[in-house]
Amino acid sequence: MFVKICGITNEDDALFAVAMGADAVGFVFAPSPRQVAAQQVYDITRRLPPEILTVGVFRDEHPSRIIDIVNRSGVRAVQMHGHESPADVAEVATQVRWVIKGLVAGTTDARRADQFGTDLVLLDAPSPGSGAMFDWSLVDDIPDGVRVILAGGLTPDNVASAVQRVRPWGVDVSSGVERSPGKKDALKVKAFIERARKAAPEQYVGPDQMPYDWMDDE
Repeated sequence: MFVKICGITNEDDALFAVAMGADAVGFVFAPSPRQVAAQQVYDITRRLPPEILTVGVFRDEHPSRIIDIVNRSGVRAVQMHGHESPADVAEVATQVRWVIKGLVAGTTDARRADQFGTDLVLLDAPSPGSGAMFDWSLVDDIPDGVRVILAGGLTPDNVASAVQRVRPWGVDVSSGVERSPGKKDALKVKAFIERARKAAPEQYVGPDQMPYDWMDDE
């Protein structure tokens, strides 16, 4: 079970998420209470273990701007969380190996998720970062062959139910493990990761079942 802790704004929260077993940490470059600068993220990413996937989150940003910020911040993956076209995703993918396309559950784009040139799709509620949930049955609309990262209103209290119901490839959380916007709650982060992993189907568990070998990117 791939677990991403998003909305990281400081080194302590990043290091703690990693210590608790997160596979990925996300940094928001789009306008948001959790928005961070490229240099700030660079100072954090250079302190993280190489096996951790660091993800820059963008919304409706020009591909060339995304690539520039990736290079300056040191993140290894991009999450495009706006109204980007398949062509936009493809352009970024020429320069960044790992691209996640964020989609809103129940939309036409979600139903054609396999047309965005990446098999990594994050499914979210209509207002990303709001902590709002959506009807998990909408995941059934996603085409086969797509790796779904479930987001939108997940918390330590509901992540086990979400994993058991949806059986996603991964889960993503931001506000659900915070004590205030941009500041993580250590107990919630720990509980979220533990409960997500415990609820995952057995075949997803174990070091030999990592979804990707991020070290191949080195």
